[in-house]
Amino acid sequence: MAGGASAQRRALVTGGASGIGAAIVRRLAADGLAVVCADLQGEAARRLADECGADAVQLDVCDYERVHAVVQQFGPFDVLVNCAGVDQHEFFTRTTPQDWRRLLGVNLESVLNTTHAVLPAMQQAGYGRIVNVASEAGRLGSRGGSVYAAAKGGVIAFTRSIARENGRKGITANVVAPGPIDTPLLRQAVQQGGGKLMDAMTGATLAGRLGTSDEVAAAVAFLASEAAGYVTGEVLGVSGGMGCGA
Repeated sequence: MAGGASAQRRALVTGGASGIGAAIVRRLAADGLAVVCADLQGEAARRLADECGADAVQLDVCDYERVHAVVQQFGPFDVLVNCAGVDQHEFFTRTTPQDWRRLLGVNLESVLNTTHAVLPAMQQAGYGRIVNVASEAGRLGSRGGSVYAAAKGGVIAFTRSIARENGRKGITANVVAPGPIDTPLLRQAVQQGGGKLMDAMTGATLAGRLGTSDEVAAAVAFLASEAAGYVTGEVLGVSGGMGCGA
């Protein structure tokens, strides 16, 4: 698909090889977009791309030069979805500056990298959809996840600023903020934390259950669509009501 001159919308999805990112890749491809699945796990990205008719590329989202090279190779893009992320459950005083750099790099700086790479072409085209997957932790805080929450809060503020800068250029920028979503990564955390952790997460939602990756993907797909042209600078919680009132 790369380099085609078709009017088909092109989308870059980071962190697209598994979990929520994979559900987003599948959904956007099913909606008819030409999707590039970018992930540090290149082989997993290629398997998913083969499954749903997308392109795949191995990408370290913290590498500014590599991000720009990928956008140059596969772009220009009409849609950018930033889903790459990493978490660490630990009280702040037990973390190190090395931990902070990793969490801020993958969760926040990567969003700056990709946005900086795709935005000029969107501005020139007069059209763009930027959807950043953050977290309710960015609005509510997170006990045992302070640096992660800080990074996701930064994503929210950055996204709203990009929306303000580009609202009259045909470009929207929005955030999807998941709550507890049933992914392999969450299941692993629950195994380590025991049944009380699962009870605490589901108890914090109004729905009383975990969400699914497909439910997050549906929200992303709407914000990435042409139908969402009058929605920008917003944070859409997909969290079973966890962020109600935030």
